[in-house]
Amino acid sequence: MSNAVATTDTHCPYCALQCGMGLRPTGGAVPVSVVERPGFPVNQGALCGKGSNAAAVLAPGARLTTPLVRRDGALRPARWEEALDLVADRLAATAAAYGRDAVGVFGGGGLTNEKAYLLGKFARVALRTSAIDYNGRFCMSSAAAAGTRAFGLDRGLPFPVADIPRTGCVILVGSNPAETMPPFVRYLRELRENGGTLVVVDPRRTRTAELADLHLAPRPGTDLALALGLLHLVVADGRTDEAFIAERTTGWAQTRAAAMAHWPEHVEAVTGVPLPQLREAARLFCDADGAMVLTARGPEQQAKGTDTVSAWINLCLATGNAGRPNAGYGCLTGQGNGQGGREHGQKADQLPGYRKLDDPAARAHVAAVWGVDPDSLPGPGRSAYELLDSLGGEVRALLLTGSNPVVSAPHAGHVTERLRSLDFLVVSDVVLSETAELADVVLPVAQWAEETGTMTNLEGRVILRRKAVDAPAGVRTDLEVLHALAARLGHGEGFPTDPEKAFDELRRASAGGAADYAGISYERIAAEDGVFWPCPSPEHPGTPRLFLERFAHPDGRARFVPVQHRPAAEEPDAQYPVRLTTGRVLAQYQSGAQTRRVDALNAAAPGPYVELHPLLADRLGVRDGDQVAVVSRRGRTVTPARLTTAIRPDTVFMPFHWAGEGSANIHTNPALDPVSRMPEFKACAVRLEPVAVA
Repeated sequence: MSNAVATTDTHCPYCALQCGMGLRPTGGAVPVSVVERPGFPVNQGALCGKGSNAAAVLAPGARLTTPLVRRDGALRPARWEEALDLVADRLAATAAAYGRDAVGVFGGGGLTNEKAYLLGKFARVALRTSAIDYNGRFCMSSAAAAGTRAFGLDRGLPFPVADIPRTGCVILVGSNPAETMPPFVRYLRELRENGGTLVVVDPRRTRTAELADLHLAPRPGTDLALALGLLHLVVADGRTDEAFIAERTTGWAQTRAAAMAHWPEHVEAVTGVPLPQLREAARLFCDADGAMVLTARGPEQQAKGTDTVSAWINLCLATGNAGRPNAGYGCLTGQGNGQGGREHGQKADQLPGYRKLDDPAARAHVAAVWGVDPDSLPGPGRSAYELLDSLGGEVRALLLTGSNPVVSAPHAGHVTERLRSLDFLVVSDVVLSETAELADVVLPVAQWAEETGTMTNLEGRVILRRKAVDAPAGVRTDLEVLHALAARLGHGEGFPTDPEKAFDELRRASAGGAADYAGISYERIAAEDGVFWPCPSPEHPGTPRLFLERFAHPDGRARFVPVQHRPAAEEPDAQYPVRLTTGRVLAQYQSGAQTRRVDALNAAAPGPYVELHPLLADRLGVRDGDQVAVVSRRGRTVTPARLTTAIRPDTVFMPFHWAGEGSANIHTNPALDPVSRMPEFKACAVRLEPVAVA
């Protein structure tokens, strides 16, 4: 008789790489242990510290296990039926008193496809509100907007990550995967082992930049000028692919003219990147037999993020590095389901399958699947920050699930006050986050190892997270919560609690859309280690590589988009002379709501800090470890100084995983990109002040 312990194959609960892992029962307070899963092709068993320690959040002391209702100013334990009755009554009463759009829904980029799909359906069918968006708006919305207008379709990577080592040159813009998704770094190392070159664009010399053949360190907020300057050099040196431009693109003449207005000496002055480095980057890119540009939050989280990404896409198109094997533009998605989370309906302007909410045909298709009148569906609503900014005014009650905007939103102090001003706030989460602490009702929900559901990773590969252990007594799944609330609001049908049934409905709703999942099933995902969308039928093989024959616009051609550099929304001045940029560190994830509850991760990254160059520190009279006040137009925080020569002297860096005194997002600027509605997280003006020791 075998004594072998069954291992459940599943995926990491954190970033968009969605690394494969195994979960093995322990019988202890932490009910499973994480083991390697070498067979999954993306990470081949490798895990970062966050993934290796993911099971710690399953421990009873780390998470919520009973509903909480605010009584006499404090959150107190309550029965599920009492909590659900209260939520349904208050949401219905708010809609009756102020109109349906006075009830808002705010989702998350870490929700499974099934949850994101039913959350969008709940908003539009059970609540009939347009006031829904999600925190994925803060992730890759600029890249999505730029990709859609260039290629006619947005998928983070239009090729598998395994193609990256096979290209000749990668320009990695505003990404630090050595800390944000370490198992991805193997692909960059393999690229160089295969004779390819790596160019990293980042104002800091990060662990990733240390791997590069060439590191460009522009001032935060100047990535658009940098891309335009490289395209100028490509044109001036006669390195464009005229045959590709003629056969597979439109709009080149206007784009070429825009690039030629950004001559190299001007770009050097704007970005701070020396002209010889600009020339070397252009040469490496053009000399390669195939090249890629990969962007992340650095260029995207700007008030001109869409145009910035368009400029990098233009560089790919002008050199023929798109629509062919081992070349192209891609975005490194950040959140675990940042891709799938926006494809299926929790974004303010979208319906399942990446359909547009204002498209009559899209409304008719989805309404038929849902069994409702298309005219009953609300129109597009506000983007994420605009929705948060409207709280306490137009939006009086909010259902928030899987997000922690007190920490993660720009201008976080203002967003916190807006949350406090609500008539009613209900938060559905795994842990008592800083946002949940403000709620009137907190609903404890199951997490990744306690439920089954699909995710879509950064390659567009739909994968299956499998349930490995029962949730503690007193915890329900998000699908059960939505079902119970919908029933109380008069919609007892149409909100399944079985995730596979929810996915089968999602497949029907997405059929014929840009993100077509109709041919994907749980059985296929398990058999094939994931299926790449679009996959319109069970017989279709899936689409690992997009655009090889045609782009997704009706004429099959890619679109050049002419863009011009413009300054950041907030430039340094005499009062606030330093640029602040933000990002992540190796041992923490996003708002830290879960990782800050793991002892091993806190030991590696115990708290906030501000990183500054010794030259700046010397002018301020600051030593390493001193307390420093960071002051912006939006707030003041105090945090230890960390001195390093790996950052520009005119720039400081803060990680954004913490609330309170060390909150980076107290300072970040909510200025919005006019196309994507992405806030400008990556560039704002601050000053630093030494803090006297008492």
